[in-house]
This record gives sequence, structure tokens and C-alpha cells, in this order.
Amino acid sequence: MASIAATSFITLVTFINLLLVCGDETTVPWYESLPAVAMDYKVHIDPGKEDCYFQYVNPGATFYVSFQVLRGGDGMAGFAVRDPNGQIVHPYQWKATSDYQDSGSRGGYYGVCIDNQFSRFAAKLVNIYITVIRYDEWDKFSKELEDLDLSVQNFTETIRSVEKNIQDMLQYQHHSRGREGRDYNLLLDNNAYVQNWCLVQIFFIACTTILQVYFVRKLFEIKDVKPRA
Repeated sequence: MASIAATSFITLVTFINLLLVCGDETTVPWYESLPAVAMDYKVHIDPGKEDCYFQYVNPGATFYVSFQVLRGGDGMAGFAVRDPNGQIVHPYQWKATSDYQDSGSRGGYYGVCIDNQFSRFAAKLVNIYITVIRYDEWDKFSKELEDLDLSVQNFTETIRSVEKNIQDMLQYQHHSRGREGRDYNLLLDNNAYVQNWCLVQIFFIACTTILQVYFVRKLFEIKDVKPRA
């Protein structure tokens, strides 16, 4: 598996921690019990290779993943998503960017695969953005408040709306950062191409000038002629 130039962060909605009952024992990993998770990776894919990454999704949670090729080759790569049963739910497509969302997951580990097998010489730098949101936790939170005889339906609906808006803004910011990174890398590649091509042209012009001067001097060169006896 190719090395991951990882810049990853986990976005936690702190006020949903009220959903977690203190003192309950659990054997599941910590990242499987979080109500909301967001991760952003930058992945280096070698030419002719395919890499797959796996993310656990809770039953009933909303799973979202998107990818964008930042630099390398023709700027496109294959992208596919497999559900926990191994079925391809997002077929392979050779694109510069793509995304997938499942709003009613049955739970398990989803596979996200990046394919660079069609590119035999150019490596790719790919940005992967993944979110897992458990909206069912809002219902548990509302039920706990109802048990306390609190009428906060409008409050919970407002919080749920704010949470959805936050996730939409995070996805928009992710796409904006991806476009900015892609444009920046394109500018760097174009600048390097122009500089290298200019150096090559300067070299050939200098060589041509030297050859022209040499042959012109040859034309006007006077050879020594010995006088006849």
C-alpha cells in the first residue's frame, strides 16, 4: 500500500457527548462509538497501483466519501466504493473528482479504493474526505429529555438543522480546499514546464549561435599560400 501523506483530523460534536451514559462499559473501539467523525487524507498512489482504505460505519449512520486528484499525470484516477458485504455500490470511474453517500447504512466496514492502474508512469496525489454521522443519536437525546419532562422539540430540531448545515459547510470547504490545491499544483507544474522549456531553447539558441559564428569565420579564413619559385 502506498504511503499516506496524512493530514487527518476528527471533527467531534462535543454537545452530543450527552448521549454517552457515564459508567457504561464497552468493548468496541473508541472511533466506532463517536456520534460524528470527519477525516481528510492526502494519499500518494504509485503508478500502476490500486489502494483501498476502510472506514467503519455504524448501523443507520450516514456515510459520505469524496475524492479529488490534486496532481499527477492526466489529473484523473479510478474511484470505487464497496459496502460491508463486498458489493460495489459505486462502480469504478476514471475521473478527476467523484463522491458517494449512503444515508441508510446497515453497518460495517466500507472499502474506498483508488485505482491508478491505467497510469503506468505517473503517480497521483489524491485527497480523500470521509464523514460518518449518526443522526439516530438525536432521537435518543430527545427521548432522554422527554423523560425529564422537558419540552424541547423545537430546540432539538434546531440543533439537528444546525448540525446538518455544519456538515454541508464542511463538505463545501473540503471541495474548495481540493480545488485550491489542484489549481496550485497545476500552476507549479506549468511554471516548471515553462522554465525547463526556456532553458532548453536557450541552450539550443546558444549552440546555434556558436556554430554560425564558427562557420562564418571559416568562410573568411585566409590560408597561407607559398610563392612560386
